[in-house]
Amino acid sequence: MGVSVARIRVLVVDDHRVFAESLAAALAAEPDVDVAAAGSGPAALRCLDRGVAEGRRFDVLLVDADLGAAPAAVPAAPEGDPAVDGIALVAGVRKAQPAVRAVVLAERDDPRRAALALQAGASGWVAKDCSLQRLLAVVRGVLRDETHLPPALLTGVLRELTADRKHRTESERLVESLTPREREVLRCMVAGLGRKAVAERLFLSPHTVRTHMQNVLGKLGVHSTLAAVALARRAGVGPAPLPELAGNVVERGGQPA
Repeated sequence: MGVSVARIRVLVVDDHRVFAESLAAALAAEPDVDVAAAGSGPAALRCLDRGVAEGRRFDVLLVDADLGAAPAAVPAAPEGDPAVDGIALVAGVRKAQPAVRAVVLAERDDPRRAALALQAGASGWVAKDCSLQRLLAVVRGVLRDETHLPPALLTGVLRELTADRKHRTESERLVESLTPREREVLRCMVAGLGRKAVAERLFLSPHTVRTHMQNVLGKLGVHSTLAAVALARRAGVGPAPLPELAGNVVERGGQPA
């Protein structure tokens, strides 16, 4: 009587068809690996959803770092499928199916993008030209909750992550220096509202809003609204919710809001 072997379900996502099919074939030769391939982010999401519906969830996602950037001459996503960046796909999958481990396959070392991949939820960053044995070791390692990075990238990735955290912490500190009213104004700025719209929303005079905006820029140490919005987003400040006037009219039986 044979011994049952736990099988690893792997989904390869790459819009370079030859690479995706070659890698899938190589992985499929392993006795404990089941593999499928998808040529775009949307196609990958469909495969993942189908796996859940059939009770055969995927364990590991191998995704091209440059997904969606294939030359026009290369057959890529099916018609109607929008391009999806590889790192964005990782973030979406990790949010929807946290049990899936993601590994990014890259043609070149890039500390910044590798750091972004880890922040998106990837468990590894591997060179596309690495050996099959190395890739299999990474696949099995991430299923043990290991994180895999090429040694040459480690210092650069740690530097990027540290810098991101430093910038985020500094941005948070600056936002905390604002008064409650100034934070309201900042959230309106993040929502893209101009001075007049902010004045109407907060029932203030345009002159008062102008003063608040100048104070916000000064306290944040920036010289433009765009820079203030970028800093606010880095600190996690979201936009002020915009009123749904049409909805209010319907809900109130046609009476103005």
